[in-house]
Amino acid sequence: MKLEHEFGRTCCFSGGIEKLLMMDTSWDMVKLCKDAEQQMPTDNIETSYVIGDEEYLPVKENSVDLVISCLGLHWTNDLPGAMIQSRLALKPDGLFLAAILGGETLRELRIACTIALMEREGGISPRLSPLAQVRDAGNLLTRAGFTLPGVDVDEYTVRYSSALELIEHLRAMGETSALLQRSKVLKKDTALATAAIYESMFAAEDGTIPATFQIIYMTGWREHQSQQKPKKRGSATVSFQDLQKQFGSDGSC
Repeated sequence: MKLEHEFGRTCCFSGGIEKLLMMDTSWDMVKLCKDAEQQMPTDNIETSYVIGDEEYLPVKENSVDLVISCLGLHWTNDLPGAMIQSRLALKPDGLFLAAILGGETLRELRIACTIALMEREGGISPRLSPLAQVRDAGNLLTRAGFTLPGVDVDEYTVRYSSALELIEHLRAMGETSALLQRSKVLKKDTALATAAIYESMFAAEDGTIPATFQIIYMTGWREHQSQQKPKKRGSATVSFQDLQKQFGSDGSC
């Protein structure tokens, strides 16, 4: 079994894996993963480290059994194209697993920053990168040509002492806006106004402020003849009327 793990996140694997490919666009991230593996070597797994762009995957078609992307695809300029390349890299019946930041991520900060920008600068400049909505995830999988698409979502709330601490955390994570058409300077008075509005609108009783992170999980398979297929239209043998009689007129079990 071969495995491609994009974007070099640290994780543990066991059983059945022959080759592991760790890939990231960042040389520093690739080096970090390589150093971590040397400290905790993975037994009997051939591991390679590649610097590559997910929009131009340096992977042969039909060559891997599994592609995993963890919290990296929201940075791509061409998300459908990157997902199509992942599908092409998979063998038939290969699996694509991805986790991406969803559109509800940092909604509190977006609201506070928008109000502060309007008050202090008279206009809005995007301070955070655009993110996909949950409703888009299934369409992305289908558009990329995956079969048996599946989507799930989780939301996590992280608490900070202030909005300024959150902003510094996002900068350290490299998760601020990467848009070319943006204001590259966050003025001091705008930042202070953002923090004040954030606290007044969202602060808890203990003084901390919440930051929402929405994670969208996507699964899809490369087509294979062994996969289950939808029945032909009109082939049903049980009608909704029969189901209503079985479970009661109110539709409850």
